[in-house]
Amino acid sequence: MIRIFKTMDGRIQQISQVEEGSWVALTNPTYDELCMIAETHQIDLDDLKSPLDEEERSRIQVEDDYTLIILDIPTTEIRENKEYVYTIPFGIIFTDDLIFTVCLEDTPVLTVFMDGRMRNFYTYKKTRFIYQMLYRNAAMFLQFLRIIDKKSDELEKKLHISQRNQELLEMLELEKSLVYITTSLRGNEVVLEKLMRNTSIPRYEDDEELLEDVIIENKQAIEMAKIYSDILSARMDAFASVISNNLNIVMKFLSVITIVLTIPTIVTSALGMNVGGIPFARHPQGFWIMVGICIAFTVIAWIIIARNKYFK
Repeated sequence: MIRIFKTMDGRIQQISQVEEGSWVALTNPTYDELCMIAETHQIDLDDLKSPLDEEERSRIQVEDDYTLIILDIPTTEIRENKEYVYTIPFGIIFTDDLIFTVCLEDTPVLTVFMDGRMRNFYTYKKTRFIYQMLYRNAAMFLQFLRIIDKKSDELEKKLHISQRNQELLEMLELEKSLVYITTSLRGNEVVLEKLMRNTSIPRYEDDEELLEDVIIENKQAIEMAKIYSDILSARMDAFASVISNNLNIVMKFLSVITIVLTIPTIVTSALGMNVGGIPFARHPQGFWIMVGICIAFTVIAWIIIARNKYFK
């Protein structure tokens, strides 16, 4: 899908034809759409297709007629009625007159621009527009990190009540999401550092502070991702230890029950042998006497075990 936007009369508007100073947004474009854009604007087809590869790394590529910036952006997917965070590539291609964005999905990073909710946004101010997109991307990472932290807190509360596999698997998915986010943020950090040194993008004093803010936000997101990842790993280790300890308690209890019940089993097995000389064989209360003996031995064994520090 191709959509074209341009700032006119101070407002962002969608237009039907590409004009100077406009923004061309390509969302999961078809091959024919990519070929049309590549041929019309002299952009290499492979560069247009690169952001559509989910494994594409973050980078800056400077060509004669345009510059390509590829970053990772956060997005969500639904699995088993649960929402999880992962990252996908996002491409920005800018020429002397136009800006192109290429992405597999409609992303919240761009919808604020399309809806006109971004202040001081003009499609013809390409440098500021690029930095605003980068800042919005860093802010989205921070937002998703806070969501992950809240979800992990909720799962921890559930695990205090009932230690089910479902909650542990969800925590594992959150830990996986944090790995994706941390890796993407570090790749984006390299791109932002190159942007500071890059001369292919026009530099304006008013926009330099915005780029510095982007770098600060990205570093903050990296630190938050590391902190949340460490906390989540500690939680997983703690609950693994709790589960293992609970299993040991259960096994210890079953072992005690087994030992205690073994004593009457031995006594009754001995008395059940088909040989002469069995005690109380002809006594009228012989059965109840043997039951009493079994109970006495069982109580003695229980007292001995209860006083043993290894079973406490």
